[in-house]
Amino acid sequence: MKPDLSPPLLEARDLERRFDMPRTFFGPKRTLHAVNGVNLSVKRGETLALVGESGSGKTTLARMLLGLLAPTAGQVIFGGVPLAGQDRIATARRIQPIFQDPYSSLNPRKTIESIISLPLRVHRVGDTASQAKAVRDMMEHVGLPARLANVTPNQLSGGQRQRVAIARALIIKPELVICDEPTSALDVSVQSQILNLLQDLQREFGLTYLLITHNLAVVEHIATRVAVLYLGRIVEETDTQSLFSNPRHPYSRALLDSVLTPEPGLGLPKDTLGVMSPGPMNPPSGCRFHPRCPARMEKCVQQAPARMTSAGSVIECHLYAGDANATLVPFPKKGS
Repeated sequence: MKPDLSPPLLEARDLERRFDMPRTFFGPKRTLHAVNGVNLSVKRGETLALVGESGSGKTTLARMLLGLLAPTAGQVIFGGVPLAGQDRIATARRIQPIFQDPYSSLNPRKTIESIISLPLRVHRVGDTASQAKAVRDMMEHVGLPARLANVTPNQLSGGQRQRVAIARALIIKPELVICDEPTSALDVSVQSQILNLLQDLQREFGLTYLLITHNLAVVEHIATRVAVLYLGRIVEETDTQSLFSNPRHPYSRALLDSVLTPEPGLGLPKDTLGVMSPGPMNPPSGCRFHPRCPARMEKCVQQAPARMTSAGSVIECHLYAGDANATLVPFPKKGS
């Protein structure tokens, strides 16, 4: 298979975001390092999943990629042009979000038709009649009956509300959709329906997704590539199949080992990450994962690992050779 040499739709280049925290009564002013040197690219038509624990910087990174939060350093490139230099309204037509909680992301006082048509009215797309038709068509695409057009969100189920949020995001035909935990607030029985819907819409409209989640089952179901974020750094990035069959970074392996499986006889998964986790307020020296890493070496404490790229995969770990063209040696599996 030939490598995809087309330019990425979205890029993050050395992206950083720091927050100055209020000075405490006895202590000095502190800085929270939410995102620290992230490099990321999203190709047209793919689904890139961004995974990590709570507090790893996923949502902060998403807000910068949406243009809602200015980076402290680095830049976001969209369509080959820096996002900071683009018109905000024009960018909003090309990048749309789907938020985590459909209960709080929809105006409870507006009808479903008004909510879905809002982007058309903001961007002055069409007249009233054409907007109403576009809303009816989009409601059909996302599986919402036309009779719900004049009801309010409080009359809908959680799954129906998320379909409204999806319809609102897609009504102006964006190129990129950033999905921030789009199924975490839904019942398990509804989650698969929404994921299947997102995949169907991606094929139908030629969409590109950036999926932010901590649910690895969702990642395995929908993503084509995965970037693993830990304390504001991407420690591993590869295709989904490779990550699930042979995770290289110790943190990636620990995340997969912690997933509860339905297979009988396996019992509860072992938590190899420990109960103590360094925070972004005071990140550790060297490799940020070393306090929790079962494979740490002396240099992990003092020296940050280099970002290595090989055969389309990216990894930051001292377990691997520094040659960018070298074959990356897998981290030993449990019990081997």
